[in-house]
Amino acid sequence: MAHNPNHQDAQPLAGKTGHLSPLLKQSSDVVVSHGEGAYIHDTAGKRYLDFTSGIGVTATGHCHPKVVAAAQAQAGKLVHGQYAIVKHQPMLELVDRLSRRMPGDIDSLFFSNAGTEAVEASLRLARHATGRPNIITFQGGFHGRTMGALSVTTSSVGLRAGLQPMMGGVVVAPFPNTYRLGWDEKTATDFCLRELDNILATYSSPCETAAMLVEPIQGESGYVPASTAFMQGLRERCDQHKLLLIVDEVQSGYGRSGRFWAHEYFDVHPDVVITAKGLASGFPLSAIGATEELMGRGWPGSQGGTYGGNAVACAAAVATLQVIDEEGLVENAAEQGAHLRQRLEQIQASFPEIGDVRGKGLMQGTEMINADGKPDGDRALRIIKAAEKRGLLLIRCGAYGGQVVRWLPPLVINREQIDFAMDVFEEALKETRGH
Repeated sequence: MAHNPNHQDAQPLAGKTGHLSPLLKQSSDVVVSHGEGAYIHDTAGKRYLDFTSGIGVTATGHCHPKVVAAAQAQAGKLVHGQYAIVKHQPMLELVDRLSRRMPGDIDSLFFSNAGTEAVEASLRLARHATGRPNIITFQGGFHGRTMGALSVTTSSVGLRAGLQPMMGGVVVAPFPNTYRLGWDEKTATDFCLRELDNILATYSSPCETAAMLVEPIQGESGYVPASTAFMQGLRERCDQHKLLLIVDEVQSGYGRSGRFWAHEYFDVHPDVVITAKGLASGFPLSAIGATEELMGRGWPGSQGGTYGGNAVACAAAVATLQVIDEEGLVENAAEQGAHLRQRLEQIQASFPEIGDVRGKGLMQGTEMINADGKPDGDRALRIIKAAEKRGLLLIRCGAYGGQVVRWLPPLVINREQIDFAMDVFEEALKETRGH
């Protein structure tokens, strides 16, 4: 092979991103050396408190010793056992443990790699099981970037731009986002349920509608919770018209909200649950859960995938569940989330540019607005950059230029770390005023 004078793979590439696609936009300038617990360290030795959790993935913190040990042990036994060909012990143990966590009588699981794949699997199941084509999704929901999942995603026009037409059979209904609508919860909920009934009467006949797909707490729209009346209204209409209720718990599940599943807040049982992100503490793994009877109504061979149910990822997922139980991480998310919310609301009282504070547990959003009360994505960006300089990593979301600063620490976070983050946030707010 001829020598390439530009080939530098023997040299460290810290800080260089020239070979990464320019379409990948990164929120920080940090090049990570290692992580532990709620912290990551960069290659220069600086430590950052990580309030992003890899977008909610590292629920047990970075490199939890029990998760690492489980993955290391499994990697020495079997890395990949394709689960359409063979079964392996980590997957069987995970199926047993996770099925016990599922709501109602859900007892059957299918594994894939990413949340978007699990959403695709749920859409296929809904259409096969009901023989109906249409899916009702809700304004502001995010469900993934693959074509089917993207077709039911409406959190930001930028995700869909340049890709139309989307998959057919998708109908968008309103979601009770009280801040955006400018109404109280009851008014917003009543409006959304009336409009849903109108959709079923005028646009998507119940006999042609397979399912409703909803996030109990919307993620990319800025951590917008549903309401009990709204979720129960969906359940009632699904029961009335024999539709499936699919709940996307990719970001809100696994203790993130202060309950194991966020839909528990609303006292409603879905027909299908979608989970990913915190499922395996950083290893790529996702799943959908349904009853065995419902799964059996899908078409044979319609579920599959090369890497789904990977042995190492399943071992990490089993360890993740053990850590969640042993360390009381769901309870910790509720307790620390309440403190986080209290501190955010205290800060909001002194900074009117925080238009709204919302969310549940360790899933909180602060919406930034300008002097005219309009969404201010530029201010949110400057805030996370000012926080980064002070050793705190944050990310944004929201349809209006990323106007929502989101608070997404690992479930192992403690009160002292939250207070540090709040102090940094307040300093960042002061620094970015008047720019």
